[in-house]
Amino acid sequence: MLSWTRAATYRAPASVANAIEKGRRFASHRVLLMLVVGLSFSTRLYKITEPPHVCWDETHFGKMGSYYINRTFFFDVHPPLGKMLIGLAGYITGYDGTFPFIKPGDKYEHHNYWGMRGFCAVLGSFLPIFAYLIVLELSQSHTAALITASLLIFDTGCISISQYILLDPILMFFIMAAVLSMVKFNQQRHRPFTAPWWLWLVLIGVNLAGALGVKFVGLFVIVLVGLNTVWDLWRLLGDLSLSLVDIAKHFLARVVGLILLPLFIYVTIFAIHFVVLNKSGPGDGFFSSAFQSRLIGNNLHNASMPEYLAYGSTITVKNLRIAGGYLHSHWHLYPEGVGARQQQVTAYLHKDYNNLWLVHRQDNNTSQSGTPDLVRHGDIIRLEHKETTRNLHSHLHEAPLTKKHFQVTGYGTNGTGDTNDLWQVEVCGGRKGDLVKVLRSKVRFLHRATGCVLYSSGKTLPKWGWEQVEVTCSPYLKETPSSQWNIEDHINPRLPNISLSVLKPHFLEILLESHIIMIRGNSGLKPKDNEMNSKPWHWPINYQGLRFSGVNETEYRVYLLGNPVIWWMNLATLGLYLIMVAVASVALQRGFSLGPKRMEHACVLMRGGGLLLLGWLLHYVPFYTMGRVLYYHHYFPAMLFNTMLTGITLDILLKSADLLLRPPYSDWLQRVGQMAFLFTVLYSFYLFHPLSYGMTGPLAHEPGSAMAGLKWMDSWEF
Repeated sequence: MLSWTRAATYRAPASVANAIEKGRRFASHRVLLMLVVGLSFSTRLYKITEPPHVCWDETHFGKMGSYYINRTFFFDVHPPLGKMLIGLAGYITGYDGTFPFIKPGDKYEHHNYWGMRGFCAVLGSFLPIFAYLIVLELSQSHTAALITASLLIFDTGCISISQYILLDPILMFFIMAAVLSMVKFNQQRHRPFTAPWWLWLVLIGVNLAGALGVKFVGLFVIVLVGLNTVWDLWRLLGDLSLSLVDIAKHFLARVVGLILLPLFIYVTIFAIHFVVLNKSGPGDGFFSSAFQSRLIGNNLHNASMPEYLAYGSTITVKNLRIAGGYLHSHWHLYPEGVGARQQQVTAYLHKDYNNLWLVHRQDNNTSQSGTPDLVRHGDIIRLEHKETTRNLHSHLHEAPLTKKHFQVTGYGTNGTGDTNDLWQVEVCGGRKGDLVKVLRSKVRFLHRATGCVLYSSGKTLPKWGWEQVEVTCSPYLKETPSSQWNIEDHINPRLPNISLSVLKPHFLEILLESHIIMIRGNSGLKPKDNEMNSKPWHWPINYQGLRFSGVNETEYRVYLLGNPVIWWMNLATLGLYLIMVAVASVALQRGFSLGPKRMEHACVLMRGGGLLLLGWLLHYVPFYTMGRVLYYHHYFPAMLFNTMLTGITLDILLKSADLLLRPPYSDWLQRVGQMAFLFTVLYSFYLFHPLSYGMTGPLAHEPGSAMAGLKWMDSWEF
């Protein structure tokens, strides 16, 4: 009895001490987290209304937010969630959607724009907070988490990109939220199927859908989570304490949380997008005629016309490529030296009387009484331009711009021409005798004399062609959207009309069509003449930024450029991390006794650091394979992972001071290193903060400039 009492009195102080230590750590964590929250929000929301004019891509995404408020349909190469949220933020804060967002520099005047900027800034403010929590989970080190947070809080690039009406802060919010949820879920591995386990699993799925719903580069974080999930399931498969039924439960839970739930949310985003944007707008022409029939105000909405194409009909023919245009002609001839000097045939992006064509049999014997014959797959027809009475014609002269194609012209008089006016109708995927359905059928026109196919090249003709789109006859017969057309308007008084509402596509059709058009639009974003095209190797070295506002000394200038001290520190840390991992791996392989502290550091480096390095690679390397135009801001998601890796690496490097010195000198060295790091970050922010918060007066290379002496690279433009 006495021994038991002594034991109890011995253990009680230890348990109390542990509780006190745990409470002290929790209080310290809360204080540090609140400090990070305060600094992050204050640096992002400071001067949020400056400058009071449109900056850089606000002209696009602010305008798209206005479209949602006005319910006007538009086209963009990115999924809709980011623009929907911008529009919602503007609507809630009193913006009425009337500002035109025509060009950068336009004054906002009385329009309420701060709500949309503020929304983006609030989401951008969460990035250092999420990074702090992610690194804290991976390293269990408040120092590493604080290093990471301070790098992001005082980075001028992260501040600038968060303060304007852009998709980037929204995208990065969902990316970081998904990674934080994944890391938290991994920490619940020993408590499967509990409420916290399910919560973090569901949050991963929600944030993955959010990231992909803003931009397609959200696929990169989906791949990261997917690889982590595969590794997790492989670990579970090796746990012999689990039955196959248990493993099946784990697998199904992840299928529901990480595949079905994100897919449902993603599809729901598009469903809301299509319901809200129900009015005709600038995006109509990018989509098929059947799609346009859904939109209030479009000439196809609630219209009626004959269902199947017939001889004697008056029609318009629309190309299926993005901005392919309507088949068009006018009285003007091709100029001397551009093929045959015959009437121009082009593709025109707008609805116009000169888009109308008459459908005739090849022998010009079209009955004018009774029910007309229907056009079928394999029929040979002539298309006569209604206004000029010339036939659609091709021959072996080269096209104006696409030199390997043949020229297409208008030829003949009052429908009388020659055999070069004959075209064979081909319904894509059809068989001989199939009818041509208005709006729905994809049709190709094969030239009988030369064997080429009618084609919209997408190239803009010079001023002699009124800057309309070139139409050619392509000898390459592969089916592409450029060689596919559909019948849009169809007039034939001798045929019964049907309501186009019966031809409206269902939801899955318009969902698929919108994705095809977005993917084509993305791949079609090529650098324009004299346009600065950023290279992926430029980004980690901070080679060149982006002008957000202003050019000369009389204007309010904002320049998107990462804090060079922080970005170059991140770059150096990538190499340092690889060296430290290599040293630790060799030491472990050779069987050196590292001790529990060193083993813990090695595990953090390899597991936590390895996850972050993989995240950086997934968000950076794919850009080397992309043919589209690239910009500096594309690197920012990768930069977040690089910064988190820097936090872990520098923390372990400083904690390794005892390899050089004994305590307490090693502790002093560690503290000096931390203070030097903090001073460097704060002083560099003091030097470069005008990049984010605005510059006026002389430029950097001129005397008296606030940025004098800070243009360390000739490629910087401030």
